[in-house]
Amino acid sequence: MRYNKYMEEETAYNKYRVSPKAQRTIDGITFASKLEKKRYCELVLLLKAKEIFNLVMQKKYILQEKFEKNGVKYREISYVSDFEYTTKELKLVIEDCKGMKTPEYIIKKKLFEYKYPHLTITEVKK
Repeated sequence: MRYNKYMEEETAYNKYRVSPKAQRTIDGITFASKLEKKRYCELVLLLKAKEIFNLVMQKKYILQEKFEKNGVKYREISYVSDFEYTTKELKLVIEDCKGMKTPEYIIKKKLFEYKYPHLTITEVKK
C-alpha cells in the first residue's frame, strides 16, 4: 500500500518539475512556468506605462518548411517565442523565459539565429 502512495507522488510532476496550474495562471492565461507568468506581469505593467507597445505572446517562426522526400513526409520545424514587443525606441524584442535550456531549445535557437539574422532572442532567466 505504501508503495502506491510513493508512485502517485512521483508521477505528480513532470521531468522539469513544473508548478501546479493554479500557480502558473493569471488573467485566464496558463503559462508554462512561474517565471513566464512573472515576466508577463512585468510586461503588462510596462505596456500600461507606455514603455512598450504591441505585446504579442506565443509568436511562431518557421525555421524549416515541411517537405516530402522519397515518399516520407517531414513536418515543419518552428520556434515559438514567449513574448514579442516593441520598445519606445522602436526596437523589436523577442523574449524566451528559460529556467533550463533544453537540447531542443539550443538547436532551435541556432536555427532561428541563422534564418533570421536581423532578429535576436533575448533569454529571461530567474
